[in-house]
Amino acid sequence: MRGFALSALHEPPFPARRHAAVELVAGQSAGWVRDLGLIDTPDGLRRLGGAHPVELAGRACPDAAVDDLRLLADLISWLFVMDDACDEDGLGTSPTRLAPTVAALLEVLDRHGDPGAPVPADAGPLAVALDDLCRRVRDRKRPGLLLSLVSQLREYLLALLWEAANREHRRVPGVAEYVQMRRHTGGVRPSFTLTDLAQPERSDPGRRAEPALADLDALATDLVCWCNDLFSYDKERATGPDAHNLVTTIAGETGQGEEAALRAAAARFNEGLAAYAERDAALAATGDDGVRAFLATRRNWIRATYDWSRAATRYA
Repeated sequence: MRGFALSALHEPPFPARRHAAVELVAGQSAGWVRDLGLIDTPDGLRRLGGAHPVELAGRACPDAAVDDLRLLADLISWLFVMDDACDEDGLGTSPTRLAPTVAALLEVLDRHGDPGAPVPADAGPLAVALDDLCRRVRDRKRPGLLLSLVSQLREYLLALLWEAANREHRRVPGVAEYVQMRRHTGGVRPSFTLTDLAQPERSDPGRRAEPALADLDALATDLVCWCNDLFSYDKERATGPDAHNLVTTIAGETGQGEEAALRAAAARFNEGLAAYAERDAALAATGDDGVRAFLATRRNWIRATYDWSRAATRYA
């Protein structure tokens, strides 16, 4: 499958870039994971090491200050640990099992990084790390982006319960439902927000609600998620069919065989990428500096995901 993904997917028509401080931040971020106790098993450390979260962050945010790159890398590491706990370690096998963890994490998000609140040490390392991330974002004094991050992480956590319910009932969602929910389960939107945080505030944040920008943001999210699905499909198939993959949902809804579903998923990505490039060019031609910065971050993320997915052993 990995060979199929490389040959069938179109390469994003955006330049590949990489932050100069990736190696420096990799050591710092690994220390953060270790010091907070996010991972305490050799297998977990191996999985996270193979994921290279700082490599992804450094490609998605190549011009950030080092502290901002570190913040994004730590968020990506947290998301990978949470995903692995659900997908690999059994936390997400049923809503009943996952619900207490989600409740504890929602309580952390409700604090909005309040510096006067005690660290939620009794809620476990995931909560402590999430609290640390929220406090650091609050310190950046961009309240609109803090509110966006908290809202997007809430949606991510609640969407994990949707996944858990599907697993418990062995349910494969339809394609439209899956595409909608994948925008939340992928953790892409909070990652976009921390990438925006690394940029100077150049224009009215309210512009992000304009239909053309909102639609492009959703398509960028889709492309990152679909690329991930295509590269991860082979690994997921080897450990048992996973309902939460674009290929699987296409096969389930259409009755197509595996190869046809793979080609349909790749075609969806390629068509979305072509539409994205066209809309991006139109908005760049008429937008202000803030719009162009927004477009640059999404381009970087699409390219970064493609390049990172080719190299990361997370999907091998």
